[in-house]
Amino acid sequence: MLEYLTRFFDVTVLYYNPNTQPEAEYEKRGEWLREVLAHYPEVKLLDCAYDGAAFDEIATGLENEPEGGARCTRCFELRLRETARRAAAEGFAWFCTTLSVSPYKDAERLNRIGSALAAEYGVKWLPADFKKRGGYQRSIELSRQWGLYRQEYCGCLFSLEQSGK
Repeated sequence: MLEYLTRFFDVTVLYYNPNTQPEAEYEKRGEWLREVLAHYPEVKLLDCAYDGAAFDEIATGLENEPEGGARCTRCFELRLRETARRAAAEGFAWFCTTLSVSPYKDAERLNRIGSALAAEYGVKWLPADFKKRGGYQRSIELSRQWGLYRQEYCGCLFSLEQSGK
């Protein structure tokens, strides 16, 4: 996504993933994000402190949901709400998410949530499905080329459990 987006925008990445568990995994992914950003020196990083309690709160009662279900929708809303809030607070014109590069993420659902939050926060949403037109494959290629860590689960312990099945 950065390869594409930096051609059209000044990009700032918000690292806010309260769903990522355990905290050591959050830190590991943050380190690898900084490794990626080393290839894009023009991209800025807004690094958030770990806030697993925020995810635990929205996931309560949804523990038995399947991967991709209502718990994921709540997680997307949590993460995109913080992105929209920060975009508005920082004076950014646009916001989007990298989540749609994953073949496991529903871009249509992400775009619906993003559009609603754009209206709420007064920041434009960039609708996208970054997995299309070879986007996912390009992310795999760059990961191999740069020797990047690629996680085997979305982030939450529920997805970790399901990935082991």
